[in-house]
Amino acid sequence: MILVSACLLGENCKYSGGNNANALLIDYLKDKEYISVCPEVMGGLPTPRACCERVKDRVINNLGEDVTEAFIEGARQTLAVAQANKCTLCILQVRSPSCGAGRIYDGTFSGRIIEGNGITAQYLLDHGFNVISSEAFTEQLKSGKIDEERLCKTL
Repeated sequence: MILVSACLLGENCKYSGGNNANALLIDYLKDKEYISVCPEVMGGLPTPRACCERVKDRVINNLGEDVTEAFIEGARQTLAVAQANKCTLCILQVRSPSCGAGRIYDGTFSGRIIEGNGITAQYLLDHGFNVISSEAFTEQLKSGKIDEERLCKTL
């Protein structure tokens, strides 16, 4: 079972009300078992919602509001889904303050990217799940050399 950020599958759950549909990923998943999640929505945030970025151990929106608790709740619920479904791989949207795997925005709302993980990505990693960013996964799909072992070791 593969856990996937819902926005990557075309679900309009992104903060702006849109999605990050990834045609290569959608095609790859055609004959696979997967479950989609949006930790931010699962944590109780609306769509659309104010843009959020991770600032150290907190998540702040561009209105200056601390929304960390909603992100933590979404991470907890996503972890429970991953555990209940015995997910072997988690493909998450890069740069997100919840799903960001390997790279996130720096918390200044300037578009600057830093190394790091979103709240949900970190929860999954801390509990032993194999996590890969949507960008790293797409790069491997484009190479035509999908190696499930390699996928599971790459952020």
